Amino acid sequence: MTRTETHLPAQPDRKPSAVRVAIAGNPNSGKTSLFNHLTGTLQSVGNWPGVTVSRKHGRASLDGREFAITDLPGTYSLTAYSLEELLARNFLIDEKPEVVIDVVDASNLERNLYLTVQLMEMEAPLVLALNMIDMAEKRQMKIDAEKMATLLDAPVVPTVGHRGQGVHDLLRACADVADRQRGVASLRIHYGHEVEAEVRMLTEVIAANPAIAARYVPRWVAVKLIEKDDRVREAVRSLGSDPEAIESACERAIRAIERHFDEASEIIIAERRYGFAAGILRECVTRTGEAIQDLTDRIDSVVCNRVAGPAILALVVYTLFVAVFKVADEWGWLFGRSPKGWVDAFFEWGQGAVSPLETSAPLLYSLVHDGVIGGVGGVVGFVPLIFVMFMFVAALEDTGYIARIAFIMDRALKLFGLQGKSILAMIVAGGLGGGGCAVPGVMATRTLRERKDRLVTMLVAPLMNCGAKMPVYMLLIAAFFARDKARMMFLLWAISWVIALVAAWCLRRFVVKGEQTPFVMELPAYHVPTVKGVLLHTWERTWMYVRKAGTTILAVNLILWAAMYFPHVDADALRTELARANPTMSRDDIDSEVASAQLAGSLAGRLGTALTPLSQLAGFDWRTNIALIGGFAAKEVVVGTLGTAYAMGEIDPEASSTLSEHLANDPSWNRAKAFALMIFVMVYAPCFVTVSVIRRESGAWRWALFATAYTTVLGFVLAVLAYRIGLVLLGA
Repeated sequence: MTRTETHLPAQPDRKPSAVRVAIAGNPNSGKTSLFNHLTGTLQSVGNWPGVTVSRKHGRASLDGREFAITDLPGTYSLTAYSLEELLARNFLIDEKPEVVIDVVDASNLERNLYLTVQLMEMEAPLVLALNMIDMAEKRQMKIDAEKMATLLDAPVVPTVGHRGQGVHDLLRACADVADRQRGVASLRIHYGHEVEAEVRMLTEVIAANPAIAARYVPRWVAVKLIEKDDRVREAVRSLGSDPEAIESACERAIRAIERHFDEASEIIIAERRYGFAAGILRECVTRTGEAIQDLTDRIDSVVCNRVAGPAILALVVYTLFVAVFKVADEWGWLFGRSPKGWVDAFFEWGQGAVSPLETSAPLLYSLVHDGVIGGVGGVVGFVPLIFVMFMFVAALEDTGYIARIAFIMDRALKLFGLQGKSILAMIVAGGLGGGGCAVPGVMATRTLRERKDRLVTMLVAPLMNCGAKMPVYMLLIAAFFARDKARMMFLLWAISWVIALVAAWCLRRFVVKGEQTPFVMELPAYHVPTVKGVLLHTWERTWMYVRKAGTTILAVNLILWAAMYFPHVDADALRTELARANPTMSRDDIDSEVASAQLAGSLAGRLGTALTPLSQLAGFDWRTNIALIGGFAAKEVVVGTLGTAYAMGEIDPEASSTLSEHLANDPSWNRAKAFALMIFVMVYAPCFVTVSVIRRESGAWRWALFATAYTTVLGFVLAVLAYRIGLVLLGA
């Protein structure tokens, strides 16, 4: 390896006020924890242009210096086989950040340095965050950071990301690199004389094409072409003034290398990179004692055991549900009430506060009381439960246990035709019992290399119990299974997995046929979650839920409210007619008939009634049908629409019962109907956003429409069975 002075492309004369920093690193290297400690709460989440992969931005400051930080997708390589790898690479090329923080796991240094080598080849202005240095020390490893900095010709900063240790030193190093990057010394990897001769020849040909040389580092392009990178080859064809000459030179270089080594050229390049990483390891790392089995290995010997592992997983999930209900709903630990109790009380007060409008402005009263408070309030009322759920799931993620779940479930997944990595997509979609979302779950299928594996996984991932379904479950469990809350949630979790696995088995054998690919995954070391990290993750997910309730769910609820309000009957004329036809009817009975007639005669009521001959097989009446139609937009809308429908049918404005209590006291409802509705909501049609993402990820509308159709039919069949069996068990 040799050092050469190179100059990065000229930056604009007027530099931005903040140093532009990108954070790169392997999955499980602690990159996200480090990003959270660097930026604190000054974060924003958006999407990469044109794709649905989320991108995180944050800001930090030190000694009056501002830093604008972008967290790149976690990736093991920049070879760009997956979308995450391509996005990370394109960001470095197109945005040209002033500093790139490469987060490496100090306890798995050789593997992590493979990405470092690739960043150096791109001549990125590099700062190494030697993260998890505490874990390396526990494994009897002593790392000479100063020597590593000398060998790599880049600052190396020891950090402990989940504690925020070394964050200030990291920012200082970033400021130093940004200040001197116009003449930064770049370390060039030497691939050996035979390979270097071909790289040098190909670099000269590429450098003769100004358009390519202006956008890319010519030597990097040469190495990528020898590595047979299809994306770079496409870029050369589109930008090169003489692409035929470049392709011809590339083919000659590849033939010469493969003839000399009798091995594929891309393997030769990879071996040289790993050889460089191994050399750094030998020079900078020493063992301070004999290798011993560390705490992670001892825990894994129990947690990942073939017999004990599944039992522990079931216990963890059940404990999670018990804790969620106790902390958020049952224990009155917050000034005499539970968090959910306070939220319910607030919306009950809101409904009472607008009651004077009922006579003076009935349309406005119905809009606010029924459409806004009755609809959105029903969804927001479950925020405390959702928050606690997210908090426990975030803590499990930070410990490293989620990766163990993938390992434990791998054998079972293979039996049902799913690829091992499918477990990650299903966990993200809500497979841990709640708190997930089908949208990122479907997007997580990009980590699967085979298209057929991706298709099957994205078709079953929406069957998991995502956070949007939780309000429906919690509403009905509180009304009809109050004594068995945790057990019912655990049962629903188990049922969702059984349905998903059976569906995957059927899809693999009858719809998407093909061989399964092997599963390889790294198990990260265990960590003690930090309060700050867990709360940041929890707040981010809860805020997305609340924001959805205030935008999408509110909009859908208002549309459904209008459909349930118009055409509006002449209430006074109907009351007079009912009183004349039934002189013995009480005023409350007349008001109840008027409210029911209004709702049944509305647009939504007519549609719900039209579906009743079919839906009544599962015990669903026309009100429930209206709610389920709204659920096609978002599952949370089911609760909001039920709240609106029952609020519009309510005749006592002073009534303070919650929707759960209202359903429990309604003679048309029973436990069989409630259970059937939970099963149907669990399975039927993914929400509109998920359908759109399936279309984008699969590349065809037919798969998105197929996902909607098969889940709806399956959900209805299962709901009918659940209802009919439930009636038999109840003796009805």
